[in-house]
Parts: sequence; structure tokens; C-alpha cells
Amino acid sequence: WNETIKLFRGGMPLRRHWAHFRTYDNSFSGSEAVDYLHELLKRNQNFGPEVTRFQSLQLLRKFLKNHVIEDVKGRYGKEDFDDNGRLYRFPPQSPLKPVPKRMPLAQRDFVSQTLRWDDHEDTPLPSTIPMKPLVLNSDNWNKRHSIAIGEVPECKLVRRRDITPKHVDQIWKTMTVNHLQSVLGLQSLDGVVDAKLLNPKHIVYNVFSVNKQGIVVLKNKAEDLPHWVLSAMKCLANWPNGNESNQPMYPGFERDVFRTVVEHFQRLKDPLLTFHLYEIFVSILGLLPRRQIAVEAMRVCCLLLPPANRRKLQLLMRLMTKACNNHLLPALNDTIGTRTLMVQTFSRCILCSSDEVDLDELLATKLVNFMLDNHETVLKVPPELQRSVQEHLSHLRRAQ
Repeated sequence: WNETIKLFRGGMPLRRHWAHFRTYDNSFSGSEAVDYLHELLKRNQNFGPEVTRFQSLQLLRKFLKNHVIEDVKGRYGKEDFDDNGRLYRFPPQSPLKPVPKRMPLAQRDFVSQTLRWDDHEDTPLPSTIPMKPLVLNSDNWNKRHSIAIGEVPECKLVRRRDITPKHVDQIWKTMTVNHLQSVLGLQSLDGVVDAKLLNPKHIVYNVFSVNKQGIVVLKNKAEDLPHWVLSAMKCLANWPNGNESNQPMYPGFERDVFRTVVEHFQRLKDPLLTFHLYEIFVSILGLLPRRQIAVEAMRVCCLLLPPANRRKLQLLMRLMTKACNNHLLPALNDTIGTRTLMVQTFSRCILCSSDEVDLDELLATKLVNFMLDNHETVLKVPPELQRSVQEHLSHLRRAQ
């Protein structure tokens, strides 16, 4: 959003227009704006040539509604922008969404949260150790056998504090968020994701509760895909050897099986990548030219998903990949190829926003294509992150 506004404001040609017996300087018509924005989006690596003129028009309507532009009489707030000769201009200030900023050093706690395994205990730690004044008398001399400046506190037995599962969960969350910030090149995730909504138990479960293939295994089977959907997915993924029921395969059987899978995923209440993580997954699109960084960001973000969502995503991506690469699978559509069909069918089941952004479909398509291209790696646990957390936990246990 911010990048598009910045490029549009910086490059949109402005000139003098005549309308209703008046001249308007530094203005542009609706059609001129659609022409320019359409070409701008097609050249932009985050969108590409798939952008349609109508999608560009819809985005301009959002610009007018959010006061990125206004008509020459200063009116805005309604989505009545049209591809015609009506005149518009830029307001003095563009309402860019705030970009996360670095916290001032003076306000920072320099003790890393990842080193504090007792974050959840309420025992306050003194900022300084009080030192008693030195009293040089025979008692102290005999007691301490020292003339050190300042009295050394007596040794005391302290209660041994074990690292609880709650501490382990919090360490996983803190180090995962820090790693994600580093990969995305952000100093803060504010404005991208609400860290309070991230459940550390999801991260730990997604790392350790998996089978040999790395697919999440759910304890609560009620959260899993229904058996008949799993059977349909297995049938297509292993075609022609996946028909475990040994039912006769009539002409068009594979299309009916595919339709069964599609209907289930399209009935899901929320997308697999969830609504509250939408912004952070969309931010990965800006990293696509740097493939390794984008893959690592995708790996970390997928750890944040609820385990049931991660498992469904893993199974769906495996089906899509196998179907696209299986030359023995008959065509599932008469007009488009299998990969295009898979992407168009499941993109919005995987990624969409709660407020129906106009370019949602395009963004989802680009992300799903990226996931298909890198299907062998994007849904694996990031090895560097796992190693760092385990080394840190080992250090804390040795210290205890």
C-alpha cells in the first residue's frame, strides 16, 4: 500500500485541465490515472503483468475513499471514482500507513528477553547490589579474612528454579519473533502483526509434533480433515494408484474427486494462513527476488500457524504439487492446465484478508505460485532457528 502510493504520487503526470469554465492546475483525469497506475502495477515486481485495468480502477477507488486523492473540489471518502474525464488532484499530505520505527535506545531494556527464562515470575531484580560501608575492626577481619573495599555478602542457599514448559514456550516465541524481524529486515513487527496474538504453544507443537515427513500430527482428530477428504486427496495425489476403495473409475471420476476436495476447502471459515497473519505473509512478496530470504521468511511465518492449519496447508500443498507433476493424471479442466487450475482454485483458501482488498486475488496467486515453486522447503522447520533455540535452552539448563 505505502509503496504503491509513493510511486503513484511521485510519478503521476500532473497538468492544467479545463472543466466547467475553469482551469485546474496540477490535476489529472480519472482515465489518465487508470492508464498510469495500470502500467505502474504491471511493471512492479510485486504485482506483474497479470494486473487488469479493472483492478487498477478498483485500487483508485480505494485511494479516493482513503483520501490518497480527492476531486478538484476537495471531495473524497466515497468509492465513486470512474474511468472517465472527471478531474482529481493530490491532497497536501498523503495518508501513508505508519511504518514500524526503531524504539529509542534510552527506552530499551538491554537485557535480552531471550536470556531471561524467568520472564513469567514476578520476583523483582534489584538494579544494583547495595554495598555496606567497610568497618575495619577485629571482628570483620577475623570474619572475612580480607581488607577488600566493600563488604562481600555472605553466601546464602537459594531455591533452584527449574526451566518450566511455560518458560520454554516463551523462549521459543521470543527467539522466533526476533529471527523473523531479522529475516524481514524490520526493527519491529508493529503494524505487521500483533505479537500478543502469537501463541507460543503453536510454535512448539509445529516443531516437535510431526511425523517422519515433517507433517504435523494432531492429537485432537476433530481438528483434522475428514476421512473422506483425506481419501480423496490421497486418490488424486497418487493417481492412478491412490484409489484405496478400489471403486470402479468411470470417465470423469478424477474430476468428481477433485470437486470433493475443492468444496471442502472452499467451505472453510478462515483461510489457512489466517486473517491476523495476512499482512506478514503479504510482506514476503517484497522478498521474492531474493529467493533464499523469502523461503526463510515463509518457513518462520508458517510456524506461527495453528497446528491444524499448518497440517491442512502441508497436505494441500503436497496434493497440488503431486497433481501438477503427475503426467498420468487426466486433465481436470478442459480449458486451463492443472497448475493454473490448482492456483486459481485454492489461492483464496490459502490467503485472503478479512476486508476483501481488491488486489487480494493477485497477491494470493503470487504467494501460492512461490510456495509451489519451493514446496520442498517452505513448510519445513527452519534449521537455524531450531538450533539456536536448543543451544540457548541447553545453556540455561547447564547454568541451573
